[in-house]
Amino acid sequence: MFEYFIARKVIRAGEHSFARLIIRIAVVAVALSTAVMISAMALIAGFKKEISGKIFGFWGHIHITDTELYQTLLEINPISIDQPFYPRLDSVRSVSYVSKRQGFGFSWDKEIETHGGIRHVQVFALKPGIIKANREMEGIILKGIGADFDWEFLKNYLVEGKPMDLKGDGISDGILISKQTADRLKVRTGDRFRVHFVEKGNQIKRNFEVAGIFKTGLEEYDRKFALVDIRKIQQLLGWEENMVGGFEVFIEDIRDLDPIFDYIYYKELPVDLYAETIRQKLPQIFEWLALQDINEVVILVLMILVAIINMVTALLILILERTYMIGTLKSLGASNWSIRKIFLMYAGYIVAVGLFWGNVLGIALCLAEKYGKFIRLSEENYYLSYAPIDLNPVSVLMLNGGALAVILIFLILPSYLVTRISPIRAIRFK
Repeated sequence: MFEYFIARKVIRAGEHSFARLIIRIAVVAVALSTAVMISAMALIAGFKKEISGKIFGFWGHIHITDTELYQTLLEINPISIDQPFYPRLDSVRSVSYVSKRQGFGFSWDKEIETHGGIRHVQVFALKPGIIKANREMEGIILKGIGADFDWEFLKNYLVEGKPMDLKGDGISDGILISKQTADRLKVRTGDRFRVHFVEKGNQIKRNFEVAGIFKTGLEEYDRKFALVDIRKIQQLLGWEENMVGGFEVFIEDIRDLDPIFDYIYYKELPVDLYAETIRQKLPQIFEWLALQDINEVVILVLMILVAIINMVTALLILILERTYMIGTLKSLGASNWSIRKIFLMYAGYIVAVGLFWGNVLGIALCLAEKYGKFIRLSEENYYLSYAPIDLNPVSVLMLNGGALAVILIFLILPSYLVTRISPIRAIRFK
């Protein structure tokens, strides 16, 4: 190919021309822009994954409760544990649903399967109270859990103690509190304290022993909740053994949240029960996470603009430097578009080199942070003590392909300068 052959010669000669400084600046600009885009993309994806994972791990993905409970977490109307869906729901491996598809001005329905199914279902109940310990008082919401509780998530966040054994016949006096609550009350594992409740106008007191201390990093929720034996809650509220506050449903793939929710709500629930996703119950955190998408777009656009501006400048200088060559090629019959393609290939080479080193730098920074955790954050503000990284190879490849395409498209216009160069004048002033 004529253009490719000339472009290779120009690239080799460019390494020894006076424009090599401009070329290096362009390569550095593209490399830095790429590194920043990769780091920002991995960082924001990491934030969304870690924080949503903590919330879903602590609360489940879907809550099933009485129809009057959805207004608040504290107004508890008991429901029977003897439901046709419990515990059968955790055997659902996938759900078929109809997805709306559009293309070429047409729309149609397509039945597809979810990526996964329902992983686990467990019961819960809630009861607010006041902890009194070491002359300190702390408002708390006790979350009652049963023998079906999945400890896999919480084990990762236990800083002291161990999970409670809830499979015995006796009611456990153990309680799991957050590190934030433990520090304020000045208690540690094995300490005992009293919790005061108000039920039907009467004050009730119960003693608990700290079985463990956890720290999820969700400070706003850590300080509000503690885990106890659900039978304690049933006893306090005067419920029968088969009465619970509701069910928490955990799914296998977050992408399936909406179709599985619809399946549960419309096909599994009796008319006297209500279901909602934790995203609907705690919208403020997920709205904050959604705002990070805007930040990501802004960063990507700004970095692409930096790379484009530098590449446009470099291309114009390269064209002016090769004025004599352009005049010679035109005098030999080369078309304007053929010559423009030579310089676009040259620019593509510069962009490719910049992308390569940008990937090396960006991925190295991401891996260093992922395994070294050297960027520390305030858990109170960010729900995490370090900057999380979620490096997706597919996203990195798409970013590289998109950046290369966008930059080259924007270089087509400045390459038009080739058409303004007269072969007679170019050769005359050599």
